[in-house]
Amino acid sequence: MSIKTSIQAAALRKVFDYIDQNPASNLSKVGRFMEKYIPKGTNIEGQLDAIKQVISDPDNNWYRYVLGLWQDVDRGILRSFFENFVVNTTLKWNDTHETLEAKYGCNIPWAILMDPTSACNLQCTGCWAAEYGNKLNLSYDELDNIVRQANEIGTFFFLFSGGEPLVRKSDIIRLCEAHPDCTFTAFTNGTLIDEAFADEMLRVKNFIPAISAEGFEEATDSRRGKGTYQKILRAMEILKARKLLFGISACYTSVNVSDVGSENYYDQMLDWGAKFCWFFTYMPIGRDAAPELMVSAKQRKFMYEQVRAFRETKPLFTLDFWNDGEYAEGCIAGGRRYLHINAAGDMEPCAFVHYSDSNIREKTLLEALQSPLFMGYRRNQPFNQNMLRPCPVLDNPGALTRIVEESGAISTDYQANETAKEYSDKCEEAASRWAITADDLWESSGHACSGCSGCRSSTK
Repeated sequence: MSIKTSIQAAALRKVFDYIDQNPASNLSKVGRFMEKYIPKGTNIEGQLDAIKQVISDPDNNWYRYVLGLWQDVDRGILRSFFENFVVNTTLKWNDTHETLEAKYGCNIPWAILMDPTSACNLQCTGCWAAEYGNKLNLSYDELDNIVRQANEIGTFFFLFSGGEPLVRKSDIIRLCEAHPDCTFTAFTNGTLIDEAFADEMLRVKNFIPAISAEGFEEATDSRRGKGTYQKILRAMEILKARKLLFGISACYTSVNVSDVGSENYYDQMLDWGAKFCWFFTYMPIGRDAAPELMVSAKQRKFMYEQVRAFRETKPLFTLDFWNDGEYAEGCIAGGRRYLHINAAGDMEPCAFVHYSDSNIREKTLLEALQSPLFMGYRRNQPFNQNMLRPCPVLDNPGALTRIVEESGAISTDYQANETAKEYSDKCEEAASRWAITADDLWESSGHACSGCSGCRSSTK
């Protein structure tokens, strides 16, 4: 860590400690406190006015959010999150990734998503993992080695998916113990969370689940199986009772989008005790996908508008991984911000892109990032100048096809190979309809025109 970043980290620790002494009293005063301790010439100093405006106003939604963290989350968990996510994951990565990218000529990821197993205890409609079964697993040593390699290039944030990652509960806790300076989270159906596991989470302090909930009971059970919703509620009751930090992972489809984007659902997530929600849209992956679950342009616009509106009024941190492309300057995959390693060890650009030219059992993480597939991503990002059309599959069909074909990457689908063109073709109609809506939204929000209707399908 550079001297400048070390100074910033030390100043932020003072701010954390100051709030922690008496959150209800000190949070509104933290702006003045920061002026005293934030050094001149740092990134934080440049953002100080905005931070003061948010944190010093008790009526501001983000004041309510921050105060809620101190009121509802175990202090040890909160401190671990601050050190691991704010300092290690964010400050350290910001400090080093550009230098490392210049040195190695490739993307350096902020986060790594990996699948400990392909096994799952549910069979959700439209999920590519539903048919895989308990066929593939990364060993504990392999998971540990991935974390260690990532730490060497400044990556300290790790997410688990699957399959159902909590099939490997004991190994996940073991990883948390072995790497107390890292943040671990998991996209989980929540049904395997019990009191004993919650107690382990409280002990290690650096594991944060994102529980999949598809809206309310009818929508959740219709896709995930009868009784699933009640099991999810029980899991969240257990987590909330122990003041554990957790969030929601919501996949919106053509069937549930009106529920997932509703004010009632936001209020329900807050009542559950969730502190964040990651929104995903349905992607038609695999030959057994259900393309009819893809949202229409009108439904996607609805989510775009709802998420932005509720950010101003609901104390819940939210991300929509497609509609928030403007904040990340386009697609975050291919190692630009994250990559995916499946349960067979195949390194893929994205959890929704099942093609690879590298395997963690044959290449190092850095070698994979320098492979033709990942370099193809790097050369072509952003895939569209309209950042509301970030995806090389859903928003720019053909972009992924070219990269996969030029790199020689192969399908990593566990059941039946699907070419990149076959996958992209399923998104063609949705992409063309969204292009019109997205370009209107982009221009009306003050951005430069991304192209007339004759070039809206352009990948650049």
